Amino acid sequence: MSYMALYRKYRPDHFDDVKGQDHIVTTLKNQIKAGRIGHAYLFCGTRGTGKTTLAKLLAKVVNCENPVDGNPCNECRMCKGIAAQSSMNVIEIDAASNNGVDNVREIVEEVRYSPTEGRYKVYIIDEVHMLSAGAFNALLKTIEEPPSYVIFILATTEAHKIPVTILSRCQRYDFKRINIDTITERLSDLMQEEKIEVEEKALRYVARVGDGSLRDALSLLDQCISFYLGKKLTYDNVLEVLGAVDTLVFARLLSYIREQNVTECIKLLEEIESGGRELGQFTIDFIWYLRNLLLLRTSEDATDIIFEISTENLQILKKEAAKMEEQALIRYIRIFSELSNQIRYAARKRVLIEIALIKLCKPEMEQNYDSLIDRLKILEEKIEKGVTITTVEKASPEIRAVPEEKKQEIFPEALPEDVKEAAKNWKVIMQQITRKAPALGSVLQGATLSVDGGQSLLLVVTNNIDKELIDREGHMQIIKDTISHVLRKQVQINTKYLNKDLERMEEVPDLTKLIKVPIQYED
Repeated sequence: MSYMALYRKYRPDHFDDVKGQDHIVTTLKNQIKAGRIGHAYLFCGTRGTGKTTLAKLLAKVVNCENPVDGNPCNECRMCKGIAAQSSMNVIEIDAASNNGVDNVREIVEEVRYSPTEGRYKVYIIDEVHMLSAGAFNALLKTIEEPPSYVIFILATTEAHKIPVTILSRCQRYDFKRINIDTITERLSDLMQEEKIEVEEKALRYVARVGDGSLRDALSLLDQCISFYLGKKLTYDNVLEVLGAVDTLVFARLLSYIREQNVTECIKLLEEIESGGRELGQFTIDFIWYLRNLLLLRTSEDATDIIFEISTENLQILKKEAAKMEEQALIRYIRIFSELSNQIRYAARKRVLIEIALIKLCKPEMEQNYDSLIDRLKILEEKIEKGVTITTVEKASPEIRAVPEEKKQEIFPEALPEDVKEAAKNWKVIMQQITRKAPALGSVLQGATLSVDGGQSLLLVVTNNIDKELIDREGHMQIIKDTISHVLRKQVQINTKYLNKDLERMEEVPDLTKLIKVPIQYED
């Protein structure tokens, strides 16, 4: 007989064997006992949480000849036929590959015929969200008022893609992600049945990597057992098979990061990759390691919420946590969380990880608040150790002391006469420009009239859009023509954009304030 995978071999035969979905199991058992079975169910939830298992159990128990306390007997002809997938009463359909209108019409046609044996025909449609809009419409009337002997069970991982018209006609059950303790307990029971010796720490790690899916955890465990067939499965064995990294390696890496030693970080990453470790899993595990450190820093008793770690490693973890600051850990987690999203489909995963490690070692590369706190902390530690900090050469451009340059002084008598005349008459020039082009005049109201190299006028603006508007050929010509009309001479004029967040506006001389404007009297 061919080998059967663990998740298939140990698929639950009773509702009591279904783990982590007690709220759904209790409801379904009560419906079966009371004879209040619905005609349409929608099972929603992430992969491997028991949707198909409960659908098959429900299909089996409603057709069972001798149900026991809401559970199938698994002995009668109907139970055995459904278990062997030979019963015509249970029809499983994969909507991913049968998602057209014609496929649904076949179902609608078959529904007309009552079952030749048993009480119910049960249609289990997996990944129902893959059905086309036309297929949903074809199914709508049948799912609303099916014959009394038909039950529809729709299963999906993406309930938001299902039309509201279908949702409103189904009893909806949301499957929870299964917690690590529940998965570990189930794995331990199955290993006892299989008579395989496994460390509990190894099972807990497999349970966490399963990410809330019991099926995924069983598949990973199956893989590890096959690799070390006939031997005791240890935590280190599991790490090797799954391409993961031990906690002590993370401790080394973190120490290099704290020392800002980029070279050693890259060398350690080289060791990890050369050892056959999967870099995507390394990223996820390092985030968990940092998360555990943060919990130890911020919680009085975090031991109960730190997973798959031995007492010895927990003590090491506590020592590492004592050396770290919360803000630094939050920054590390943020950078590696961003990395985990990018690395999934990256062709060069190692390069992305190296960039992230350099960011961790060099907080001056970032401009946000937590990076600034980390930089200050590093400076404080260096000062405490007696390391001399040379502000100009060593500090980052954002925080180093910059000697103030002597402001260049503009003397009115040194300016050309035409520039002086333009500055004196700028108010009149502005009024005439505004009458010709109101939008241009509005922009010039916010501009500073300055001098460019002592020879020509310069319009300084703090908005790049304003500069583009002034520089338009038609607008620049209006400005030049107006100046020529007022002064009776040609004046060269340029524009400049100045980012006021990065550059100092006070260093730009304002000609309208330097040149004395003659007082005009009205008769």
